[in-house]
Amino acid sequence: MIDASVLEELTAEAANDGVQQLVVGAIVRADDKVLLLKRPADDFMGGIYELPSGKVEGEETLDAALIREVAEETGLTVTDIVAYLGSFDYTSGSGKKSRQFNFAVSVARSEPVRLTEHDLYLWASLDEQPPVTDAVKEIVQTYRGLHQV
Repeated sequence: MIDASVLEELTAEAANDGVQQLVVGAIVRADDKVLLLKRPADDFMGGIYELPSGKVEGEETLDAALIREVAEETGLTVTDIVAYLGSFDYTSGSGKKSRQFNFAVSVARSEPVRLTEHDLYLWASLDEQPPVTDAVKEIVQTYRGLHQV
């Protein structure tokens, strides 16, 4: 697991930067592919593919939120948080300054994926450009650099 002091530092930096909403995202890998989830058309940024991700709730730590969100959105069980891959800021649908912290994770099994909040999922090849926002492409690129395929 990732060191708790790293997580505390990231959270403190976000507070100092005036970030109002913390979000976590996960790169889940199976073979040479990463899991992407498609947002429902009627949702904020509907129709785009994204990493399994979601809001940090209350006093929850980043690692606890990451494990919970991956389980809630995919039914997969995180067994390890392997690396911190960077963050990006955006304005949420409710107008809050948000920061998404992204991590590489290991899961017990990569299938079956059970969707609860998304329309579709796909396993995107690390060899190709994934159908995601530029911010998520940068996170995937960082991951690709750490784990040459």
